[in-house]
Amino acid sequence: MPYTRRLRVEPFRIAGSDDVLDDMRARLARTRFPDEIAGSGWGYGAELAYMRELVAYWRERYDWRAAEARLNAFPQFRAAVGGLHIHFIHQRGRGPAPLPLVITHGWPGSVAEFVNVIGPLTDPAAHGGDAADAFDVVCPSIPGFGFSDHPRAPGMTPERVAALWAELMHGLGYRRFGAQGGDWGAIITTYLGFRHPAPLDVIHLNMVLAFPPDSADPTHGLTQDERTAVMQLQRFRQEESGYQAIQGTKPQTLAYGLTDSPVGLAAWIVEKFRTWSDCGGEVERRFSKDELLTNLMLYWVPATANSSCRLYCEALRSGGFPPTDFRVGVPTGCAIFPREIMRPPRAWAERFYNVTRWTPMQAGGHFAAMEEPAALVGEIRAFFRPLR
Repeated sequence: MPYTRRLRVEPFRIAGSDDVLDDMRARLARTRFPDEIAGSGWGYGAELAYMRELVAYWRERYDWRAAEARLNAFPQFRAAVGGLHIHFIHQRGRGPAPLPLVITHGWPGSVAEFVNVIGPLTDPAAHGGDAADAFDVVCPSIPGFGFSDHPRAPGMTPERVAALWAELMHGLGYRRFGAQGGDWGAIITTYLGFRHPAPLDVIHLNMVLAFPPDSADPTHGLTQDERTAVMQLQRFRQEESGYQAIQGTKPQTLAYGLTDSPVGLAAWIVEKFRTWSDCGGEVERRFSKDELLTNLMLYWVPATANSSCRLYCEALRSGGFPPTDFRVGVPTGCAIFPREIMRPPRAWAERFYNVTRWTPMQAGGHFAAMEEPAALVGEIRAFFRPLR
């Protein structure tokens, strides 16, 4: 399928400059580490001992050029969409009728989250599946993330990103398509289903945005397991949402530290990978150092610490976050991973989505494509199969 003329698409390769890499190594070598409370571990935030270990690996053993090569094995492009140049992976499917699917990352993730799912989704027969389940996969970098342009004016909200994705998919020649996502990707996908249902066939979420019918008594009518999930979300809001407050109000202030210090950026992001994943407190049970650092490099190399955090501020200032007045009519699949930060009861979700598949997953957390790639792929295939 050729690209349509109305979308100017150019091939792209990730290639961090030697100057940027040399500067980063010099900064790593000059790191001034903080102190910590003795024996506190991760209780106050990113653990000092682990950060020293990660930084030593980053300086001495991590190979960014090898990571670049792995990412560049996927066809990558940039296209002018809505006044911005958007970076995206576009891997065409191998099968009788591949279904177009746009998959969206979140914060603090990137398109690097999807390296282990793109192959099985696009070429299922080569990965033990049925060729009839093939997808054409498009993985864009949200504006301000990765190698997409940084928005230079206010107003780049998740709803606006959804409109860009609809324009992108149309510009790639897809009249109809499906969408999938978690974190911000789930919210952008939700807006695709809500605002752009005509070109959108179906959506699939691995984080579900839903709220109780009675906020004064949110656990009314719930099972014990559902009550436990709601209580966990309440604890998250009380104990783990400080990053939202600063990124949603004063991201510029935070940005000086995260943009100037690779270790500061690493601590800010890696702590979330540990806290939000199904790792039992040991982050490398789920993510290797190479995986953590490659994701970090997609923030450091293009200097997106500030522009990515601004998405929180734009969403909050729009007055529509979190959205509560939507109803997605297209068929919606929901994969509920046990360590996801938000696990609403199905009854809540059905108030906002046309839920046609609801699957409690056996393991995994917020970064499903990295933690449980085979399980996520299997669930996506199963959901879309009868809807093709």
